[in-house]
Amino acid sequence: MDAMEVILTRRSVRKYTNKKIPGNLIKQLLETGFSAPSAGNQQPWHFVLIDDVDILNKISEKHKNAWMLKDAKIAILICGDLSLESHKGLWVQDCSAATQNVLLAARALGLGACWVCVYPREQRMDTLKDLLKTPESVIPFALISLGFTEEKQTKKNRYNDSRIHHNKW
Repeated sequence: MDAMEVILTRRSVRKYTNKKIPGNLIKQLLETGFSAPSAGNQQPWHFVLIDDVDILNKISEKHKNAWMLKDAKIAILICGDLSLESHKGLWVQDCSAATQNVLLAARALGLGACWVCVYPREQRMDTLKDLLKTPESVIPFALISLGFTEEKQTKKNRYNDSRIHHNKW
């Protein structure tokens, strides 16, 4: 599948099969996260792999929009590390780019994935910091649930001329 097809057919997938994701695919997903652009190439991220069923279930119990983690084979938590940022405040864009790269790579590899919001919700961040014992300088940013799926991901026309402005509003 080419890049355009990956981008135009990527959808949030919340239902997964029981098939385990091989380690080489997880590594490829992480490589794409590490390859994301970042301000000044600061790369202020860390990735936490979560495949412990008890932890996935605890997160799904405490985060109302993370119910799909009960069926996910693995989740990746993307975190921003404030001790690594050299351009204050831009870690959010950097971690967003890393998250999008992982989501697109998941689609390209035939996986289903869903971006589960964490930052800037204090309770969600605190829950993950507590469960995963992250250092003080590390901020949980986004969770990505992952698994093989039987759901079809098809192109939907989201293009909207009314939101395009040339040279001025």
